[in-house]
Amino acid sequence: MRVNRRGVLGFGMGGLALRGLMGGLGPALALSGGAARAQTAVALQLSWLHSVQFAGSYLAQARGYWREEGLEVSLQPGGPNAPVEPPVVSGQALVGISAADYTAAAVAQGAPFRILAVAMQKNPFAIASLPANPVRTPADLPGKRIGMALANMPVLKALCALNGIDAAGIEVVPTQYDAAPLLAGQVDCLLCWATDLPVAMAVRGIEAVTMLMADHGYALHSQTYIATDEAIASRRAELVGLLRGEARGWQACRADPDAALALTLESHPDAGLEAAVQALQLDRQLPLMVSDLTEAHGFGWFTDETVAANIRTLALLGREVSPDLWDRSLLEEAHG
Repeated sequence: MRVNRRGVLGFGMGGLALRGLMGGLGPALALSGGAARAQTAVALQLSWLHSVQFAGSYLAQARGYWREEGLEVSLQPGGPNAPVEPPVVSGQALVGISAADYTAAAVAQGAPFRILAVAMQKNPFAIASLPANPVRTPADLPGKRIGMALANMPVLKALCALNGIDAAGIEVVPTQYDAAPLLAGQVDCLLCWATDLPVAMAVRGIEAVTMLMADHGYALHSQTYIATDEAIASRRAELVGLLRGEARGWQACRADPDAALALTLESHPDAGLEAAVQALQLDRQLPLMVSDLTEAHGFGWFTDETVAANIRTLALLGREVSPDLWDRSLLEEAHG
């Protein structure tokens, strides 16, 4: 299994020197309707390695949704050694896909970010267990051994605080990001993403009980789109175009997930992606991206109420932020 994408809640800010932001990556020419027109080259910094987690972006790129906005968008993969924030703050990427806790940490150290849209309407953090010894609600956690990275202790403590559970009654066992300790009986449950370790077990024919933390008060925006104040002020049209194309890509993904899966596998043959794992991951991810808000207003939507819930959860994680960390105005323009 891959390393824990959320294993370290902090990140080195040495690469986030708040120097003057670079301009666009330069114009390009693209054929549209038989005529060449200028395209602005921009980069979207992904939060992790290539996979169906970003299937909507692949569709936006492949189907020309961004070209119709006058943009030539390159997709820069992330990973354990490629944090999102540095390329965005330096201007190497116009937009990054991050999460509210990462963005709050960066802003606390001086980074000029705003959250523009929220792809994951429900945070994917979950507690995975086996049916013989299930964790179905937070009340089942006391007396259990939970395998997790120690860096995620604030997450566990926040879940406990939200549900009136004494965290001292839970035995934390430091583990790698792998289902093996659970299957070997070394722990009773795992702190993980609902879209990866439970999926890996399911593909192997192992049933897991997955308790989504978002269903128990853990409100934290994930797969969020961030940009700098400078970009919002000087490159607003490009940001709106990128968000509009991204929204169309995810709409297309929902309409035809099989096509999105096929494109992901075809576009990244060297990424080591297993078709069965990717198919199930996408099947479990898409419901997390849909809510009454997105059905009513469109992809990525958030409200003052969801922001307030995020602020409360962030406070439990030790991050004090204000509502102006979020800026919905560009998303409103993108949805017309």
